[in-house]
Amino acid sequence: MTEPLETEENREPPVHVAGLKRRVRRAWRLFATVFVIGVALVGLAANRYGREAAVSSLLQQGRTEINLKAALLRSVLERPRALPLVLSQDRDVSDALTTRSGGDIDRLNRKLEALVTGTKAAVIYVTDDRGVAIASSNWQDKASFVGSDYSFRSYFQDAMARGTGEQFALGSVSNRPGLYITNRVASAGKTLGVVVVKMEFEQLESDWRDSGRPAFITGPQNVVLITNLPSWRFMTAGALDPGMAAALRESLQFGGAPLQRLPIRVETPLVGGVDQVRAVLPGGGEASFLELKTEVATTNWVLHYLVPVQPVLADSVGQAMFVSFALFIGASVLTAVVMWRRQASLFGMARAALARAELERRVRERTRDLSRARDLLQAEVSEHRNTEQRLKGVQQELVAANRLAILGQVAAGVAHEINQPLATIRAYAENAQTFLERKKIDTARENVGLIVDLTQRIATITDELRAFARKGRGAPEPVPLRGVLEGALVLLKTRFAGRIEAISIDLPDDDLKVLGNRIRLEQVFINLFQNALEALQEKNDARVEVRVDKTQTGVIVTVADNGPGIPADIRDVLFTPFNTSKEQGLGLGLVISKEILADYGGSISVESDETGTRFAVGLKGV
Repeated sequence: MTEPLETEENREPPVHVAGLKRRVRRAWRLFATVFVIGVALVGLAANRYGREAAVSSLLQQGRTEINLKAALLRSVLERPRALPLVLSQDRDVSDALTTRSGGDIDRLNRKLEALVTGTKAAVIYVTDDRGVAIASSNWQDKASFVGSDYSFRSYFQDAMARGTGEQFALGSVSNRPGLYITNRVASAGKTLGVVVVKMEFEQLESDWRDSGRPAFITGPQNVVLITNLPSWRFMTAGALDPGMAAALRESLQFGGAPLQRLPIRVETPLVGGVDQVRAVLPGGGEASFLELKTEVATTNWVLHYLVPVQPVLADSVGQAMFVSFALFIGASVLTAVVMWRRQASLFGMARAALARAELERRVRERTRDLSRARDLLQAEVSEHRNTEQRLKGVQQELVAANRLAILGQVAAGVAHEINQPLATIRAYAENAQTFLERKKIDTARENVGLIVDLTQRIATITDELRAFARKGRGAPEPVPLRGVLEGALVLLKTRFAGRIEAISIDLPDDDLKVLGNRIRLEQVFINLFQNALEALQEKNDARVEVRVDKTQTGVIVTVADNGPGIPADIRDVLFTPFNTSKEQGLGLGLVISKEILADYGGSISVESDETGTRFAVGLKGV
């Protein structure tokens, strides 16, 4: 499009002015043709790049958000699951089912009413072996469950047959949906009844509704159970078999819901199992979304999350268009300037001055464009900083969720650990009563002493469990390191019964203290001990060695196992969220542990090979 500058060697002879003007017109026509073609190509390329970048950004953001929602949902589910197990072993429950006396039932009603407030369960009730409720936390309400027959419910039938049960259903009395968790009550080999805990998800649905993005959970029959769009509840994510639909209606699991299909259709199947769908929203609005799915751990549920496409897509395409056209137009301007200057050299100094003025004007316009682009970039940086602050708040909630998940895992074992000394205490008490009647005072005193020892054992276990369940960051303070390590072992003892002996700890002196909070430091070592024991579950010679070494500024606690080691691809991202080699793991334990230690000026590092894995935890001394 441009011609080479003249030199002494290639200077052309003078050209007629009319011919020169024809050459200039041809050059500008060629430039215009190339410019139009270039605009079309740049527009197509920018549109494609913008769409791909938008979809990639949406997928990355959506996967992060759906993983956070799944983790929070799991923490919510873990809280009430231990409650039916604990209540099935409660003396007041078995007494009420056995005696059916008014006093025992009244005492049980009041206990269940008090438990609802503390556990955040929707309702707790106890049925006899025929499915009739004899006591309930809402015993004083007009819509009390007492006297209602629940024998037709699957959760009651499963508990009677297998000992436990879970079912999401619409309440036959309350007409409110929720998850029913059950446990069978038995005494001396005889089934007495069933404990039922109902959990509702109104708060969770309200939190999801604040995000403005549709989210819902489907059960094994593809029926929507939990959703932030109430009109979608009990609709189906796919066509139901007529026989299954009839069975669900007959069971009244979802009341009289028509079980219609969700107003969602697939527009474009994308890579990675994510579809672009078109959904009709409540109120008649229709929009395109990316539909992400993930299974909810410890359940047979699937979490669906719809990420809106159009706003981000339009912004991304617009930005790509802006940048592409800015660069293309800049290059075109430079080309035009070169042509203009070449023509100016041919037509004289006047044209040259005009060309320079035009160039300066265009440069000023370009400078303004770049300044606006810089302002947009600064606004985006500020938004990213605000997002980081919000993520820090979510991280603190995940610390609590991780602690509650560990608490749910050890609760069943702790209940078993408490039941054993309780049975022994009862036997010793009955023996002491007999010895007193026979005037054998020394023997009775010996039985009472044994009872005191056993109650101290129960107190130790429950104190550790209650302390671990407390929420909060905890201000740093001097903490005995020996108590932290012993507390972690107490909470893991029952869950890893038969394998906890693999842990060998060189316990420090009682006066060795570190800076931190006992509960949060226990959470760190529970994660490390639990990971080590799970890695050694296939080894007969399993061994975990814990060593405490003093340094000039504090202590180093080393947790070393003789397991198979951590794969290199996992080890490189070990402290990155949601990276784990466990099938049921969230990939948050070590991330949260690192954050806890950082809060108190500590550190954590890892070495791993085929001979085992070694974690080194650095703590500040006091």
